Amino acid sequence: MPAAPAPVTSAEHASEVVEAAPDAAEAPADASTAESPAAKADISPAATGARLAELFPGLFKGPAKPFKLRIQVDIQERAPGEFSKQALSAFFRRHTGTTSYLTAVSQGTQRFDLDGQPAGELTEEHRQVATDELARRRAITKARREEAIQAQREAHREARKQDRAAQQQDQQAQQERRNRAQLLRDFDTTRLTAANFCALKGIAPDALEAILAQAREEAKQDALRPRPEGRRDHRDAPRGEHRGGPREGQGRGPRAPGAEGAPREGRGPRREGGREGGGREGGRPDNRPPRKTS
Repeated sequence: MPAAPAPVTSAEHASEVVEAAPDAAEAPADASTAESPAAKADISPAATGARLAELFPGLFKGPAKPFKLRIQVDIQERAPGEFSKQALSAFFRRHTGTTSYLTAVSQGTQRFDLDGQPAGELTEEHRQVATDELARRRAITKARREEAIQAQREAHREARKQDRAAQQQDQQAQQERRNRAQLLRDFDTTRLTAANFCALKGIAPDALEAILAQAREEAKQDALRPRPEGRRDHRDAPRGEHRGGPREGQGRGPRAPGAEGAPREGRGPRREGGREGGGREGGRPDNRPPRKTS
């Protein structure tokens, strides 16, 4: 009983449909299409495509176009000995599987010959195969994108979790350091015996010396650590010194000799109980009569 044929994937089906019967192309109709010894069997698909674009720019340059059926036969007839069958087959397998070519097939209605001229209609079956393959690729791309986003979120959550754990450990270490410092201060000022002190603090007697030694070492480290500079303290400076200097005579030159107690220019001597120049006497101007009282 013959074995059942292997299933064909959608990608392979799409490539076979749009490649347009490569087996028929590989069987030359006459001696003119036979492969010459000069055919380049080891040329890469990229180099084959570049050479095809030079020879047939109407079809292979610009946006992708659906190929005419059995296009390889036409190539061998128009450029005999230029390409090997293996090189052409490798190029068409690669080219007809690209997204740009599948898009052209799914949206097109015509096939094109080597000169870029219409050469037959595209069937609905070929368009549907190309459409299904594009949908499959889009689904794969979407799934991969979602997986990448999910992995990125998981990485961020794990990083935040580690940061919180590190902060908690640091806070715990700082609190334990403060507790040791307080224990050292209490021990230095207590009048209790070591045994009673340990009982009061809930510490094992054999662990007390180690805790106190660690606290003393940490106190030395704190004393050597430079403290940040705060605002300059001007409380001990003379009044006005931190405000730009004394205000007495600020912006004025020294008074002339004899100016102390001398009458100011344009004004008369001060009168007792009144203003300079006789402005007031007894609190009222000279030229005004006293206010009458009723």
